[in-house]
Amino acid sequence: MSGTDRRARWWRPATGTLRETLRPQGSVRARNASAWLPHVTRLRSSMRRFEDFDEVDMVVIGCGAGGATFTQRLAHAGWRVVCLEAGPFWDPEHDWVSDEAGSRHLYWNEPRVIGGSHPVPLGANNSGRGVGGSMVHFAGYTPRFHPSDFRTRAEDGVGADWPIRYEDLRPYYERLERELPVAGQYWPWGDPHPHPHAPHPVGGNGEVMLEGCARLGIRARVGPVAIANGRFGNRPHCVYRGFCLQGCKVDAKASPLITHVPDAIAHGAEIRDGAMATRVVLDGRRATGVAYVRGGRERVQRAKAVAVAGYSIETPRLLLNSAGPGHPNGLANGHDLVGRYVMVQGAPQTAGRFPDEIRMYKAPPPEVSSEDFYETDPAKPYRRGFSVQTVSPLPITWAEHVAAQGHWGADLRSRMRDYVHWATLGALCEFLPQPGNRVTLADETDRLGLPVARFDHNRCANDDLLMDAARLVMEDILRAAGASELMTIERYAHLVGGCRMGRTPEEGVVDSDLRTFAVPNLFITDGSVLPTQGSANPALTIMALADRAADRLVHGRVPEVPARKAAGT
Repeated sequence: MSGTDRRARWWRPATGTLRETLRPQGSVRARNASAWLPHVTRLRSSMRRFEDFDEVDMVVIGCGAGGATFTQRLAHAGWRVVCLEAGPFWDPEHDWVSDEAGSRHLYWNEPRVIGGSHPVPLGANNSGRGVGGSMVHFAGYTPRFHPSDFRTRAEDGVGADWPIRYEDLRPYYERLERELPVAGQYWPWGDPHPHPHAPHPVGGNGEVMLEGCARLGIRARVGPVAIANGRFGNRPHCVYRGFCLQGCKVDAKASPLITHVPDAIAHGAEIRDGAMATRVVLDGRRATGVAYVRGGRERVQRAKAVAVAGYSIETPRLLLNSAGPGHPNGLANGHDLVGRYVMVQGAPQTAGRFPDEIRMYKAPPPEVSSEDFYETDPAKPYRRGFSVQTVSPLPITWAEHVAAQGHWGADLRSRMRDYVHWATLGALCEFLPQPGNRVTLADETDRLGLPVARFDHNRCANDDLLMDAARLVMEDILRAAGASELMTIERYAHLVGGCRMGRTPEEGVVDSDLRTFAVPNLFITDGSVLPTQGSANPALTIMALADRAADRLVHGRVPEVPARKAAGT
């Protein structure tokens, strides 16, 4: 490589990052002023309230990554929107605590049934309860999907091709990265791009991964995390307290509760908490509202259109529980696709012990990451790949890791005293979509008498090969950094799929606008629509899809759904 080429290779990322960090915030504030508004708990007292008999323009079910983004975009454009959330309206100052055990109320702990050859535990790691959804307790890691993720069938012969391309989501990725905002180094993988905030400093865990990767020639970068680096509007800087998974009391970490709900409320949306949706109401071919239970009483909110955003377990469950005339097997389930192709990512975690104190908890859990193994390698016996990132299990979770290795009693206590000497890496392995990995209705019922969801999950041979490959890479990184002892625990992360996008009703539940093929004014705006999952955390992609769907609705690009007069862009 010539000197000119080397300079260009360095200069492009440097100038791109500088340009992003110097970009004025006016365009962000114009489309989403959440960071500059009073705190959400103050806005709530003056929030608009609709009556059930008011026919609103849209009722959204679920106020997580997809539902809250969709609600904010439509409300900002002048639509009358009610967002129903089964959980509470959180007050970070009073409801969140810096304690693992004291944060279990953030998870969806309603009864569910799991099965299959490789059952997936549900709750703390893959679902949320309350305004903000699971992003309230996510680690903050917000990478984009790669262009190849949208064409895995065409390029690698596995998975499914999306009905949209990466380029269709790029502008939505970019503007959401500025709104959250996302901090990190220039990203060299997938579609190379800078981030709007500079990377955070790294702690001991990040230093371990950077050192190990450097010695092996593996590219690693700091970020990307949806955690403000410096003040952002009224939001403060991260204080590196390490409790991202317990809810961020200082509001430095992004979640819809603080990044999109405030602006939605300021533009007239109602966030109706404690409202458990029980079924979508139909009148012939069209949705006319949503039945829900609040305060022990069933009610119906009338609406011109409905969007379901309950995520990959509760969204299929709601549609299956909405069976009725014309939809005997569940709403939008004419081709038996509702609940199918639910995916989790294989997420093994490998830890290494070091002679020095690492104190891996003293930083956001995802500090450093690598996507060098993300794409299909023709030399490997498996298709697709995995990513690697730092993770920082807190003491209770760490005790579960250690106990899983067979340590107990005095031995467990001794190893817990050794906690500060360990560093931990985690992988995200792209498990392939399989029709038998699905949500159905169980015989058991919940407190409202509704059948609960049953999730059956099985791994295929490709999944197993990816898990083994990821473990070996993490072991190599930790050894290269100087680890003297290693241990790995197998686990799963995230949930997507269950109501996948497709080009035809035989291929998917929703089309490229996230509208169901069966009901022209019924939308699904959550992670259940993803046909594949990549090796990336899904939050940013879920938000981008919801943003795009709202944008197309606002500008009248969705047939049979009339556009409203836009009040802003």
